[in-house]
Amino acid sequence: MHQKLRIGVNIDHIATLRQQRFTEYPDPLTAALLLEQHGVDSITVHLREDRRHIQDQDVNNLKQYLKVPINLEMAATEEMQNIACKVQPAFSCLVPEKREELTTEGGLDLLSEENHLIKIVKTLKQSKIRVSLFIDPDLNQIDKASEIGVNAIELNTGAYCEAISKQERNDQLERVRLAAKQAFKMGISVHAGHGLNYLNVREIAKINYIEELNIGHAIIARSIFDGLGAAYTNMKEICLEARSS
Repeated sequence: MHQKLRIGVNIDHIATLRQQRFTEYPDPLTAALLLEQHGVDSITVHLREDRRHIQDQDVNNLKQYLKVPINLEMAATEEMQNIACKVQPAFSCLVPEKREELTTEGGLDLLSEENHLIKIVKTLKQSKIRVSLFIDPDLNQIDKASEIGVNAIELNTGAYCEAISKQERNDQLERVRLAAKQAFKMGISVHAGHGLNYLNVREIAKINYIEELNIGHAIIARSIFDGLGAAYTNMKEICLEARSS
């Protein structure tokens, strides 16, 4: 089994820089179009409830002008559900969201939110949107995702990326691998992301059950020095080389 690996880019932090001064630049759409020219497989944006970075107009612009798929990360709320159904991104990835967090801190707990999520997932799928859930690499969560009926999951790689000791990192890597394997066997598309960078991405990219990685902060940070196109190309080369090995 050898799946092709897609590499998407989260461009939220382009908007983060813009919102520091409430200027019109840097424009997320410009970044997305440049990435499209360099072969990006998808573009991810997280429209947060407090609109701290990506704005509604950004999502509309991306939908209007991009040719590659848009992955709209969103809280599982009625407001975001309505926006997604109107914009019609290729993917909607439901994520937990806290106002005070700097970035998403963990996966959804499907065991406690099942009833709430079922309704939203059903509505999004009726609008022909492929639905993903951002979850921790836990086998019980995988089972519940299958029951809810989503198209895909995105495995939270944060614990792997934050592990300090070699043993802890290996343990977390094995958790991701086993979760990805179980989801794959259930017919669920497996994506992964959170905290991945140029040094830690290789081992995740080697997991053949994963078909898409979504990486943002590391690529946007590297682009300050190398340019956005080169930063993306370098990341994609690392991932594809790891997968082919």
